[in-house]
Amino acid sequence: MSQQLINHSPDLKRLRDEGYEVEVRGAYLIVHHVPYINSGREIQYGVLVSTLSLSSSERTAMPDTHVIHFIGTDPCEIDGSVITSIQHLGTPTDLNEGIRVDRSFSNRPPAGYPDYYQKIKRYIDIISAPAKYMDPSITAQTYQVIADRENQTVFQYIDTNSSRANIEMINAKISGQKVAIIGLGGTGSYILDLLAKTPVQQIHLYDADSFDQHNAFRSPGAASVDDLKSNMKKTAYFKEIYSRMHKNIHAHDYFVNGDTISELCNFDYVFISIDRNTARKLITDYLAQRGIPFSDVGLGMEVVDDKLRGAVRVTSANQEKNDHLPMRIFSEDSDDNIYATNIQIAELNSLNAALAVIKWKKYCGIYVDQENEHHSSYAIGTSKIFNEDAHDATA
Repeated sequence: MSQQLINHSPDLKRLRDEGYEVEVRGAYLIVHHVPYINSGREIQYGVLVSTLSLSSSERTAMPDTHVIHFIGTDPCEIDGSVITSIQHLGTPTDLNEGIRVDRSFSNRPPAGYPDYYQKIKRYIDIISAPAKYMDPSITAQTYQVIADRENQTVFQYIDTNSSRANIEMINAKISGQKVAIIGLGGTGSYILDLLAKTPVQQIHLYDADSFDQHNAFRSPGAASVDDLKSNMKKTAYFKEIYSRMHKNIHAHDYFVNGDTISELCNFDYVFISIDRNTARKLITDYLAQRGIPFSDVGLGMEVVDDKLRGAVRVTSANQEKNDHLPMRIFSEDSDDNIYATNIQIAELNSLNAALAVIKWKKYCGIYVDQENEHHSSYAIGTSKIFNEDAHDATA
C-alpha cells in the first residue's frame, strides 16, 4: 500500500480514518468489504475499484471519471431486483496490477465528484443501503488492519494512529534511526514495547539471559506456561512478539562487554537497562567518548515499615552534555546501591521506560523540552519528579 499517498491525500486519509478498508494498488484505489444484497436477498460483500488520478506522486487529484468498477455480483434492492440506477457495464475485465473486476457502475453528480472520498462514499451509500435496511449492524467501516503490501514502512501494517492524529511529520524525525536496547529485564522490555510502536528503522536487542518466570511478572504482555517451558533467550522471545508489529527487530543473545562494545558505534541512540555498575560504566564511557546519545535507567526500591519506597531515574547524555556522568554513573558494584536491588514491579518498570523514551523523543525534537535536563528521578513517596543536570544550549 502506498502509505505516503494516503497520508498526504485528505480524501484517502479520511476514508481510512473513518474505518473503510482502503488499499492503493498501482493506479487503482480499492475499497474492500462493501456490503450488498444479491438476487437471492442474501447479504454479500464486494469490492469497489476506481482509477486513481494524482496531482503528484504523493497526492490525489480530482477523479478523472465518475465510473467505478465492482468485484461481486449485481447489487440488488430489498426485493432482489437489480439496482438499475447505477448499471453501466456487466463485462468482466482484467485491469493492471492483477485486478479482475466483474462489472462497472455509473452515477454522476452534476459537477462530478470533487474527490475520492465523495465518490467512494456515494457508491457505498447506494450499493449498501438495502443491506443496511435488512440488517442495521451491517457496515463497510470495519477498521480492520490494513496490510502494507508494498513494504514501504517498518511496520507490518499501517500506523493509522499517527495518521488520525495528524502527527506523521513529527514522528518522521526518528524514522531513519537505528537504536539499541541493552538489557531486556523489566524496564528494558517495556522500552522495547514503546519503541516497537515508533517508525525507527532498526531496533537491536542485547541480552544473554533466558526469559524466566520472574521476568513474566515485570514485563509487558502475558507469557503463557508454554512460553516459560520453551526456555527461550529474552532476545528471541521478545523479537518473536514484537516482530508481529515492527519488521526490523534484531536479536543479539549476548552481553555487551569489552569484546562486543564496538558494535554500539553503529547506533543513533542507545538505551541501557542493566543492573551491574561495572558494565554500565564501561558502556556509558564508550558512548560518551564517541558522542553517541543514550539514556541509562535505574529503579531503586527498599522495604521500610512493611511498605516499599524508592525512586526511578533516567540519566541521559550526548555529545554536547556528558560532564555530569561521573556524578551519576559509578564504577563499582555495591550491595548498598538502592538501584541494584531485585525489587521490581511492573508499573515502576513501565514508568521508568516511559520516562526514558520521552527523554529520547525530546532529544529528537518530537516533544518540547523546556528544562533540557539530563538526570531526572521520580520519588514514589512524594510523587515528584526532580530534574537536574540541565544543559543550556545557548551557553
